[in-house]
Amino acid sequence: MRDGLVAAGLELARTGGPDAVVLREATRMVGVVPNAAYRHFADRDELLAAVCAAAMAELAGRMAAAVARVPGPHGDPSAALGRLAAIGTAYLEFAHKEPGWFATAFAVPEQHDYGAPRDGSADRSPLAQLRTVLDELVDAGVLGRQRRDGIEYPIWAAVHGTAVLAGQGPLRGVPDATRGHLEQLTLSFIGGGLA
Repeated sequence: MRDGLVAAGLELARTGGPDAVVLREATRMVGVVPNAAYRHFADRDELLAAVCAAAMAELAGRMAAAVARVPGPHGDPSAALGRLAAIGTAYLEFAHKEPGWFATAFAVPEQHDYGAPRDGSADRSPLAQLRTVLDELVDAGVLGRQRRDGIEYPIWAAVHGTAVLAGQGPLRGVPDATRGHLEQLTLSFIGGGLA
């Protein structure tokens, strides 16, 4: 039932963002009485945290799929830059195509532990994927080692800021072509800044 409640929460979040994730509505969608949810979640906040993690995992999965489609061996400068662009593009596409999930993924920031997973598995978070590509850019000679430390944060800020401005901010009403152009400018700015 826990997985069903999280899936219902994801469906609610997809159309209404984090505010739409309501325990009573999720239980109705699963077909159980509201009190049954309390065996799995202490309250709405716990359900929202689980939905937040699931939305972030969806974003991470789309980013990983985009990176996997970029041909070329590790350390090839062109391939490494292509993987960086793929990460940014997937992030921006997710924000545009799934605004409810995007908002939900970041609704409970303390939900995300950006360290290595405790179970020893590989960290596949969006931030970890960005770090991996930046490390490859160092290996490829595109990004100097002295500039690598911490550069993921201004890069993430630029892409996330563009996503928020175009999705929820003052640029939300611009035509798709204009939004696409602004996204490409952001990615080009990042790529040019690394060289």
